[in-house]
Amino acid sequence: MSEAPLVEIEARVCHAAWYAAALAANGRVGDFAVRSYPDNFHSATVVGGDGTQHVMLFHAHQPLVAFVTVRRYWYTDEFLEPPAWGVEALGGAGFVVLSAAELLSPLGDWDTSVLSPSELGQIEHWEPANLGAMLFNAWD
Repeated sequence: MSEAPLVEIEARVCHAAWYAAALAANGRVGDFAVRSYPDNFHSATVVGGDGTQHVMLFHAHQPLVAFVTVRRYWYTDEFLEPPAWGVEALGGAGFVVLSAAELLSPLGDWDTSVLSPSELGQIEHWEPANLGAMLFNAWD
């Protein structure tokens, strides 16, 4: 029995939410990078009204967003608390903005029983330490 392919969240949907976030931050959009294999996330930057750059990760298969310190190919413990404008704007666009506490929590604290056998195999192989490392990665 083969597994059904994962649903893709279209980059244009993430792109629209990115613009909404920049507007909410009284800032401007930076750049948007559409995911490329093996990444499972798109990334975008917003420069807030105060000049601070914010990096957002949009999961490619679930409506999840994380804020991180810098752009990378994978993440372990670089997750940040989202700014209030990010939670409001991205939540209003249908995304769940994850807190640093959630992303940094041990993977064992989460119910992984809904994952497919191949996803569980990837977790066993890569051994992510926390939820964020499992969700935002470049596993092949």
